[in-house]
Amino acid sequence: MPTITTVDNTQLYVKDWGSGRPVILMHGWPLSSDSWDDQAMAIANAGYRTIAYDRRGFGRSSQPWTGYDYDTLADDLAAVIAQTGAQDAVVVGFSMAGGEIARYMSSHSGRGLSKAVLVSSVVPYMLKTKDNPEGTDASVFDGMTKAMKEDRAKFFAGFFKDFYGVGLLSHPTSDEVVQWSCNVAMQASLKATLECAKSFATTDFRPDLPAFKMPTLIIHGTDDKTVPIDAAGRAAAVGIANSTLIEYDGAAHGLPATHKDQLIKDLLDFIRR
Repeated sequence: MPTITTVDNTQLYVKDWGSGRPVILMHGWPLSSDSWDDQAMAIANAGYRTIAYDRRGFGRSSQPWTGYDYDTLADDLAAVIAQTGAQDAVVVGFSMAGGEIARYMSSHSGRGLSKAVLVSSVVPYMLKTKDNPEGTDASVFDGMTKAMKEDRAKFFAGFFKDFYGVGLLSHPTSDEVVQWSCNVAMQASLKATLECAKSFATTDFRPDLPAFKMPTLIIHGTDDKTVPIDAAGRAAAVGIANSTLIEYDGAAHGLPATHKDQLIKDLLDFIRR
């Protein structure tokens, strides 16, 4: 199994497809790199090297007890870039992974990267505070933690319906995709699941935004209930210089599945520019 070894000897599972300019795909919580497969195949077929890895604690990577803070996760990204030899890379982060990119920009000066994409990203700050009134109330995250500790499988069954915007009248993806997502989520350790949820809920990335020194594409759904666009995509577009925001009208959070063809097109257009 192809792996990258981090500074604390955690083993990260890595897919490395195709050849050409590298594109690094980083998955969201609580999934794995498999959630990028449609985009990874299309990008590799278009003549690029596609690198995707499972975050520590998730998928096929090691499940250490520590390291679920964004400083460590950004160091993990640095290890992937260094050990794959990726240079002049485009990095694409979905949901939680947007924070890893932001922290990598500030702590590693964006080394090895030339462009960045934030898809349904948690950047710049999810938590509602006096100076972040558009954020999500802490009680919501507390409720998530309580529900996961009581019955994680039951929690995910409901969570992924909102994640993909599945309702009585709305079915932007199949029931099978929802079930598959639940199955993948349960592969992660409970420790990693809880600690990463705490990290993306409480980490303030606003100080990291000036470190984006490269063209940045931001893609967000206007009906995202998981990471609402006003506190995330729109705020990130204001705070990141030289960024472009594309809003997917009426779209929920899980864009790699619900809007996979549109996302492939927008990613390839940006990569080629």
